[in-house]
Amino acid sequence: MACTSRIIPLNLSRSTGALKVECFRIDESGYTGFDLLNPEQRFQGATAIAIGDDEARRLIREHLPTLQADELKYRALARRSANRPRLMALQRDLLSHYKCATYVCDKRYLLLLMFLDYAVEPFYYERGMDFYQDGQNYALASLLYTVGPALLGQGALDRLLASFQRAVKEKSPAALTTLVQAARASRWQELPEVLGPLAQFAAPECLRAIAAPGVSTDAALVVLQSLVSRMEIMADGPYRVEHDQSKNLLTYHDLLQRYIRHEDMVTFRQSEIASITFPLKLQSVTQVDSRNSPAVQLADVMIGAAIEAASTLTGQRAGALDAQEVMALYADHQLIHMLPSIDFDEQKRFRQGTQAAQVIDYFAENFHEP
Repeated sequence: MACTSRIIPLNLSRSTGALKVECFRIDESGYTGFDLLNPEQRFQGATAIAIGDDEARRLIREHLPTLQADELKYRALARRSANRPRLMALQRDLLSHYKCATYVCDKRYLLLLMFLDYAVEPFYYERGMDFYQDGQNYALASLLYTVGPALLGQGALDRLLASFQRAVKEKSPAALTTLVQAARASRWQELPEVLGPLAQFAAPECLRAIAAPGVSTDAALVVLQSLVSRMEIMADGPYRVEHDQSKNLLTYHDLLQRYIRHEDMVTFRQSEIASITFPLKLQSVTQVDSRNSPAVQLADVMIGAAIEAASTLTGQRAGALDAQEVMALYADHQLIHMLPSIDFDEQKRFRQGTQAAQVIDYFAENFHEP
């Protein structure tokens, strides 16, 4: 990371006149690029907070008056037991008095959803069936996540998913053949509706979708889409985004540029509580050195604690803070999550009437890398 700030203002063509442009600060955690099976980083997420640097600096002094470090980092602070009540109080203050949104996803579950998008859905689309109706893809991904390891044979689901993300990345005939072989080597007859297109038919429409330019298992698009949809609701008018200039966030930065430049008028309903409308109220995105931005540092604390809480609650590792207490700080509208659920009736109700197929097609056409 450079020692000086690198400021990159974007798309200033939409003049906001004398309007005050609200600023959300963003930080992420758990980014592993195309590899969503990294066992050490099971969750990925990001937090957005509407707060200025002066106010953020005041809150840091108030809640962590003895802080000696130049930069607020959740992981370093949480190691010391004396800091933990202060970190809880800081998050409570932020969530009670400032516009905040945090997104957390289980990357293995997200990879299963992507598998259904590209290795299964095209087979049904060619036969005139809406694979996404009432969110049944989420139910199938949850079913695979929960019972797939036992149902498909020892290690079969892991091999299938590893082959899938490698095929998406490499897009070579050899990688696609390996994927089909992994499907056939599983007990795919136990779930023929899901694995039949690859195992039984080596469906060319599915293989073409996997090999299509721009298709990726990088979760940045999903994380950003969810976070932007929430910021669009929270913002009273035009707003901008600042985020750290870390290498991980370069992907987010490029995607936000494309979001800002997109001028088509369109709205998509994504779930019972989420929708996204273009053109966005988002006006610009700037990269800053987080050491010079107390507000970005607060976003680091929020997402660090949320990811750690998710890891604790799923038994992956014990966190420094009480995970239940961290999650209890959030109101429903402040926390977005993509986690498996076998409450299929609730999943159907929550996603009834959504436009999943249209959203996927639209974003693939307009926002994936060429």
